[in-house]
Amino acid sequence: MKVSARNLIPGTVKKVSIGMVNAEVVIEAAPGVEIVSVITKESAEAMGLKAGSKVKAMVKASSVMVVTD
Repeated sequence: MKVSARNLIPGTVKKVSIGMVNAEVVIEAAPGVEIVSVITKESAEAMGLKAGSKVKAMVKASSVMVVTD
């Protein structure tokens, strides 16, 4: 697959919580670093997502803010 987004973060699915319509997917990108995505239930099932699956989180945003204290 080819995509225009360059922010592809490899990780492992830690947990999938499937609801009536959506699924919450927790991806561990590094020890103690998690990315959480909400996708459709249909997509999660079609992709066969489960704990231990190797995936990439694709991040595409029009703006990313940096904040310091």
